[in-house]
Amino acid sequence: MSSMDPGTAAGFSIPLVRQFSIFLENRVGRLLDVLRVFDDADDVQLHALAVLEATDFAVVRLIADDPDAARLHLRARNLTFSEIDLIVTELEDDRTLSTLCLYLLGAELNIQFMYPLMGDQPLAGPRMAICCDDNHFAGQVLLRKEYRLLGADDLR
Repeated sequence: MSSMDPGTAAGFSIPLVRQFSIFLENRVGRLLDVLRVFDDADDVQLHALAVLEATDFAVVRLIADDPDAARLHLRARNLTFSEIDLIVTELEDDRTLSTLCLYLLGAELNIQFMYPLMGDQPLAGPRMAICCDDNHFAGQVLLRKEYRLLGADDLR
């Protein structure tokens, strides 16, 4: 009898990355205030940022290389935020974004949102943060299709 990895029922351990969604009143300078939190921090670096704006509020989604340190900095500034885990994948010539969407569609998975990661890593292709209605299953699908999934340690 073989032992399976406890990560998932199918035996795949899906690397995930923590996203913070920060809720801000829609006022001039609030995004700058959030960014300065991380500019002033020596122990954490941002790797992704997406801003969703509405009339009265904005949601800033971000991925940092050290989620524990990011959480402490956000709490210290009394910012309202939530956290979720996302898939981060690297795209290549033969593993494109459109092919990724096709594979997820074929598995009947919905993409709730996605956005690119910033930064320059040697020999790395473009990287996308993706949130699906079932990230573990989506990760299994992408691993089977030989997409490279990145975890939090890959961002450091």
